[in-house]
Amino acid sequence: MIEVKGLYKDWQEFSLQDINVAVKKEEYFVILGPTGAGKTLLLETIAGFHMPDRGEVWIDGHEVTPAAPEKRKIGFIYQNYSLFPHLTVEENIAFGLKAKKSAAETNGKRVNEIMEWLGISHLARRYPGTLSGGEQQKVAIARAIAIEPSVLLLDEPLSALDRSTRNYLRAELKRVKEELGITMVHVTHDQTEAMLLADRIGVMMQGRILQVGTPYEIFNKPRTEELADFVGVENIIPGVVRHNERGIAEITIDSGTIFAVSEYQDGSVKVFVRPEDIIVSESSSESSARNVIRGRIQELHDMGPLTQVKLDTGLVALITKQSREDLGLRKGAEVYATFKATSVHVVR
Repeated sequence: MIEVKGLYKDWQEFSLQDINVAVKKEEYFVILGPTGAGKTLLLETIAGFHMPDRGEVWIDGHEVTPAAPEKRKIGFIYQNYSLFPHLTVEENIAFGLKAKKSAAETNGKRVNEIMEWLGISHLARRYPGTLSGGEQQKVAIARAIAIEPSVLLLDEPLSALDRSTRNYLRAELKRVKEELGITMVHVTHDQTEAMLLADRIGVMMQGRILQVGTPYEIFNKPRTEELADFVGVENIIPGVVRHNERGIAEITIDSGTIFAVSEYQDGSVKVFVRPEDIIVSESSSESSARNVIRGRIQELHDMGPLTQVKLDTGLVALITKQSREDLGLRKGAEVYATFKATSVHVVR
């Protein structure tokens, strides 16, 4: 549906370097990355607001690299809504239709249908300045889909909203994709948002796409140390594979020997273990997990319903508040950190 091929672009302090990515038809694709990664520049280049220095943009089987934005059949939603303050809600929604020179009667019917579908008919005569952030964003969504785009591009559309409104609008965006069959490309720095919305995620850092995959693949099977650190893999451990038998690697690390499901043979590797995959217990016999490492608690950090546990072995675990209370954990206490071989991701 959308293909970006060998794309390079320098603009102000941002730079895109050899971007190659393909978005499937009717897919919800999220571009995830930190501030300054070049996410918005990539989105705006796909939209046609910037001409690439090199490379191509294809939409629906047609190259659109030189085409003007209005020729690409896309809708665009910004973080700040970008509504016209002097127009009412229904006039804002109708704006794109008027630009297409559709018949007034057809426009009015289309606007009414969209307002009803999104539950904003009661706001029709209101002006943007009188609306809440969530209401303004729903109007922005309505305006974008009114022109019946084949692609909807969203630049941090939820980041300025409070938590409850974000949760509600996430569901609305999924409904837009599922019921209208629109291909959606959504830019965000919020990892939770990416996990909840995406069919697939492309992680972008320093102007490059580092990895594309399902939310599970991105957060549990990162390909590089840089990406693992970004997605919250707090246990990034150097090790050496000593032996591998039938896909179970025996790996030596500073605090002992661990086992991982991996095809890597002898040699240096990096081991990734997510903190929530580590179980903390008072006895090594309390878990059937293959990997058991003894250590002492160096730090305990309260994180609301969760507690971060740092051990003198360098391991970091994330456990529930209830588990902490049941175990009576305290600084200096000796505990066992256990985790399954399937929870260990190995890269070289």
